[in-house]
Amino acid sequence: AGPKRGPGGKLALVLPMGDKKLPGIAAEDIGKCAHGIFKRGREFIGKTVGITGEHLSGEEMAAGLTRALGEQVTYQGVSPEVYRSFPFPGADDLGNMFQFKRDFNDHFRGARSVDFSRSLNPELQSFDQWLSRNADKIPLEAAAG
Repeated sequence: AGPKRGPGGKLALVLPMGDKKLPGIAAEDIGKCAHGIFKRGREFIGKTVGITGEHLSGEEMAAGLTRALGEQVTYQGVSPEVYRSFPFPGADDLGNMFQFKRDFNDHFRGARSVDFSRSLNPELQSFDQWLSRNADKIPLEAAAG
């Protein structure tokens, strides 16, 4: 899901990540990285392979969304407890996932290297590149007024 409008009509990206960064990758890049793994033959049999396109904080994601959407998006950090209380299906599970990613950020991000991912997929997209192709597909509530 993309940013949501708050009570004042302003767009906010609400995540329980504090100032920690999240690894992110475009869906099509996952497939291209998998293809890169298959092309390397037996090298990765029995191994876990972590991939990422970029590591971004909530502030950095909000800044990218602002540029792409042409409307101010702010990052609103909330606690995992607050996130788990949100009234949508899966909020509890997502809150747990984000809490793990926040609390064990160095370990979680350390298993996902941009350089390694680029070795598998030289066309790996940054968040800004992905936004330039997909910003118009992000569902946004109309601004009031």
